[in-house]
Amino acid sequence: MKTHDRKPNRYMNPYLGGVGVGMALLLSFLILGAGLGASSGLARCAAWTEMRAFRTHVLTSEYFGQWGENPLGYYLVFMLLGTFLGGVVSAVQAQRIQIGVERGRTCSPLRRLLYALFGGILVGFASRLASGCTSGQALTGTAMLLTGSIIFLVCIFVGGYATAWLVRRQWDD
Repeated sequence: MKTHDRKPNRYMNPYLGGVGVGMALLLSFLILGAGLGASSGLARCAAWTEMRAFRTHVLTSEYFGQWGENPLGYYLVFMLLGTFLGGVVSAVQAQRIQIGVERGRTCSPLRRLLYALFGGILVGFASRLASGCTSGQALTGTAMLLTGSIIFLVCIFVGGYATAWLVRRQWDD
């Protein structure tokens, strides 16, 4: 059998993956004294990028300026990079990399990409407005048994199921 004819490897056992995420969170608390999240890393990457063109503006900005000359010198930037690289390595190892736009028959590729762009912008804006992202809220907040985080997590699942029901016709087989 040729290598391009091989079937992709199975996905990781979700229970094993969950234990791995839990261990990473525990180590983060033990080593760094803080939890996990992603939006702070992205915001710091945005500050670094903007600083390339508008240095004075970024350094005097009330939002970005607080991070100083080196906004990338923060543990969540490295966590974000590690998460991305880990996903790429995992996908390559499992032979699951394919370039394409996943969509249903009734949804055009452009429409699907616009949905993804709009959703990403909305989630990114909301995560910075709330001073945290869904992963930080769901992982770190619920690990600390924060009532608001538990309610948030329940609302995310309810909202996800409701949205899936509303757009289900976009993904007909």
